[in-house]
Amino acid sequence: MSLEKPRILVVDDEPFYTEVLHNLLRDEYEVESAVTGGEALEKASASPHPDLILLDIILPDIDGYEVCHRLKRNTATNDIPVMFLTVKNDVDDEVRGFNLGAVDYIAKPISPPIVKARVCTHVKLARMIRQLEDLVAQLKER
Repeated sequence: MSLEKPRILVVDDEPFYTEVLHNLLRDEYEVESAVTGGEALEKASASPHPDLILLDIILPDIDGYEVCHRLKRNTATNDIPVMFLTVKNDVDDEVRGFNLGAVDYIAKPISPPIVKARVCTHVKLARMIRQLEDLVAQLKER
């Protein structure tokens, strides 16, 4: 397992939430932020890829749903877990997010301990999946 801090990309155009999430996660994660959907797609595609993306739905250019759709369509970014963090808390919004491939959905205002716990869970899960995929690839080479 990598000794580097896991990378989290926070995508939100509200400086308040970007700052709160950065302060909440910075001790355990390398936190980067983006304020638009376009910037999020660019940063997610850059190497090294984030281990998790915290994505708002309401963004100034491309909405979070479309960002998630594009991430999941791109083979370079489709395995990055996406968690929606948004004020849109209707059941239909959640269902749409999960149908697009999100791993979790948290309504604002956030609960810091809940966000930390869910981020930790999804980062560990993503890393375990990558380790298993690497192991399977090694076994196939034998």
